[in-house]
Amino acid sequence: MTETPQFEKTFPHSPFVPYDPIVQFYEMASWNFGGDAEAWEYTGWRDETLAGKTTASLHGHLNPSPTLRLTGPDALAFLSSVCVNSFANFQVGASRHAIMTDERGRVGSHGMLLRLGEEEFVSYWLSPYLLFRLADRPELDVTAEDLTGQVFLFQLSGPRSLEVLEAATRENLHDIRFLRHRTAGIDGREVRVIRIGMSGTLAYEVHGAVQDALPVYEAIMAAGEEYGTRRMGVQAYMCQHTEGGFGQAYYHFPLAWGDDEKLQAFFASLGFPPVGRDLRLHGSAGDDLDRRHRSPYDLGWGHMVKFDHDFVGREALEREAAADATRMVTLVWNPDDVADVFRSQFGPGEDHQPMNLPNHFMYEVGDPEHRQSLWADKVLVDGRDVGTSSGRCFSAFSREMLSLATVETAYATEGTEVVVLWGDPGTRQKEIRATVARFPYLVDPIRNERFDVSTIPSRFPAADGEPAAPVPAGR
Repeated sequence: MTETPQFEKTFPHSPFVPYDPIVQFYEMASWNFGGDAEAWEYTGWRDETLAGKTTASLHGHLNPSPTLRLTGPDALAFLSSVCVNSFANFQVGASRHAIMTDERGRVGSHGMLLRLGEEEFVSYWLSPYLLFRLADRPELDVTAEDLTGQVFLFQLSGPRSLEVLEAATRENLHDIRFLRHRTAGIDGREVRVIRIGMSGTLAYEVHGAVQDALPVYEAIMAAGEEYGTRRMGVQAYMCQHTEGGFGQAYYHFPLAWGDDEKLQAFFASLGFPPVGRDLRLHGSAGDDLDRRHRSPYDLGWGHMVKFDHDFVGREALEREAAADATRMVTLVWNPDDVADVFRSQFGPGEDHQPMNLPNHFMYEVGDPEHRQSLWADKVLVDGRDVGTSSGRCFSAFSREMLSLATVETAYATEGTEVVVLWGDPGTRQKEIRATVARFPYLVDPIRNERFDVSTIPSRFPAADGEPAAPVPAGR
C-alpha cells in the first residue's frame, strides 16, 4: 500500500497572523531578509481593498512593527525636541502622528506615538531613527526599551469596524474618540484599542502582547464574519495610503537617511546594513534621490508643524512655510492614456513600461540584492517640470488610476490639467494626462476624524452605564 505523502509548511510563516493553507501566494522579500513570509492576498486585492470602504478589513502584516517604549522625567521634553508636532496638550490616553525631520526639513521618520502615562510613551515606526536622536542627548533622563517583536499591531478599517470591535470585545467602545486609546479585552486577553488608521475611513488599531496575537486575530475575524470582514494581504495594503491621502515611506517617498554619514554609522552599530542608499529608482524622476525626499509640507502634513517649540529642522521648515512653494494633491490619470500603456504590449514595437495592478511593490522578483524599489514620475505643465508624482495605484473603489503628487502651488487647484511622464529614462516614455483632484481623495465613506460614531447603535451599555441603543434589523 502506497502511503499518502504528508506536505508540511517549510517556510517561516508570520507568527502574528494565522496560517491559512488555501493562500497561494506569499510575499517573500521579508523572508529573504531573515523575517517571515506574509500573505500576498487572501480573497483578491480588489475584494480586500473594497472591504475597507464598504464593510471592514483586517490587516496584520505590519508585524513586527519597530516599537520603542520611552520612560523618564525628560521623555516628553526629548520627544518635543525631535518632533515637529506640538505636545503642549498631549494628554494621557491620546496619540499623535509624530513626524521627525532632519536639519534640512526632510522627513526622517514618522509613525504613531501614544502617551500611556505621565512619563511613559510608546512609539511605532519611529525607531531606529528615534534612537539615533536620543543618542545625541545623553544628558536627558530617558530610558528606551525596544519592544519590537514582543507586541502586535492589527489594523481594522471600514464603516463597520466599530461594530466588529465591539462584537469582539463585547463592550461599548463609542467613547474612544479620534486619536484616543484605552484598554479593552478580547478573548480574555488585554488589548489596547486606538481610533486611528491610514485608510481614511473609520478605523481602529488593536495592540497587545505577541503571545496573544493569534487568538486575538481569530476572535476579531470571528466577530466580523456577520459584517463581511475581509483579511487584507500585502498587495492591497498600500492602495489605502494613496486613496486616503496618507503618504507612506518607501512607497510615496524615501526617508532622508542615505546622505547622513553619522546616521549610517549609528545604524551600522545596531547591525543594520547601509539604509536608504542601495535603492532601485524607477520612473521619469530619474536617479535624483533628493527630489524624491519630502518635507511635511510636501506631504500635506503642514498643519501638524507647530513652531511653539524648538526641534530639529525648525529653521528649514519656517522658511518653507513662508515660501508656500508646493502642495500635495491627488492626481486622477486619464484612462485612455493609461490604456495606451497596456495596449502597447499587444502590437509591434517597443512596449511602454508596464503598470502592475493595483500598484508596484517595493521589492522586485529577480533582484538578487533585494533592494527596495521606488517609483516616481515627473509632473509637467506645457512641458515644464512642476512636481513629482508617486504612489500610483488603481482604486477598485473609484475605478481610477490615482497617485499623490507634490506640485508647485500655482498648479495645485482642483481641476488643473497636468501631464505625468510615465517610464524610466531611456525607455519609451508616455505622456499621461492627469487632473488635479481633491486631497485627500477618499471622502465618502466619511473620514475617520469626521465620523460621528453616535450614529452607530451599540449592543452593549455605554461606559457611563447608559443602556445599549437598540440595534436595527440588518445591522
